Amino acid sequence: MGRAVLHTPESLDVGRWMLDLGCSLLGVGCFLALCLFSGFAPGLHAEPKPVPRVQALPEPHDEVSFQRDGVEIARYRAGHDGFRPFIYPIIGPSGRSLTRMGHPHDPVTHSHHNSVWMSHQFVNGVNFWEDRAAHIVHVRTERLEDGPEEASIETFNAWQDKDAKTQMTEHRRMTVHILKDGEWLLYVDSQLEAPPNAPVTLGQTAFGMMAVRMAKTIGVNDGGGTIRNSEGGVDEAGCFRKPARWVDYSGPITSEVSAGITLMDHPENPHHPTPFHVRNDGWMGASLTFPGELVIEPGKPLRLRYGMYIHAGVPPLEKLQQQWDDFSHRPFADFGRK
Repeated sequence: MGRAVLHTPESLDVGRWMLDLGCSLLGVGCFLALCLFSGFAPGLHAEPKPVPRVQALPEPHDEVSFQRDGVEIARYRAGHDGFRPFIYPIIGPSGRSLTRMGHPHDPVTHSHHNSVWMSHQFVNGVNFWEDRAAHIVHVRTERLEDGPEEASIETFNAWQDKDAKTQMTEHRRMTVHILKDGEWLLYVDSQLEAPPNAPVTLGQTAFGMMAVRMAKTIGVNDGGGTIRNSEGGVDEAGCFRKPARWVDYSGPITSEVSAGITLMDHPENPHHPTPFHVRNDGWMGASLTFPGELVIEPGKPLRLRYGMYIHAGVPPLEKLQQQWDDFSHRPFADFGRK
């Protein structure tokens, strides 16, 4: 017969204590294992990354919304249902767009005035300026970048004639850079390339390459706005087709507030300082080939850069010149990096 075991009260207490201790250790082990696998162990979890203040958010139909702190200040539109890509709106510090679509008094024959756009009247003799048959086709979006001060989009475009033959190709980078008090900058870099077997001729014209159609109330005629350039010219009479580093168009955007856009030509662009085609009816354009045609040889791309300063009020000339000085030292976009 087996020997009987006598369980005293003291031995029972020790057993319960050991059982409780084992359960507690098992629970701690399970908790730590759970923390390690879930990433929430004290001191081991990753810190959240800062959310970029400026973002380029892709949307349907190849559109991209440029946002500052979650609020849209510009929108890239691929132009699939039109003739070219463009940017609209351009929201100024007042919260209203400083640009518009089309001429306020002639929307039919000036339907090509697409807020902020790039185009040219004579590419190998093909008219890409007006809304006829040629198209600047957004082929694809190649890069989107966000950041604390700026965001950008890179696209690849094909300039195609009425028969869908590509006359030249283009890499384009559009960058939004925020400033204080709701002001900001828009940089547009373009690299134009000829096909492998033939040069491209950009013919002599005042129409192309960079243009801006201002809001109606900012125009000299409709709103009492004003045009000024870097050389001291004022309004159409003093700025029309005159060479300049920059042209500024400012005027009323509400009943109490004025605002405007400064269009800047980069010093490394051909024919700098370029003539600007400006009108008191509310538009301005940098006329790249008004001084004469340009030829793009195969394997030798043409690089262009333009800037726009979106500002409040009617700034003094010294402030506008300082913006151009800063812009002139900004390096060109590198389309070859991966």
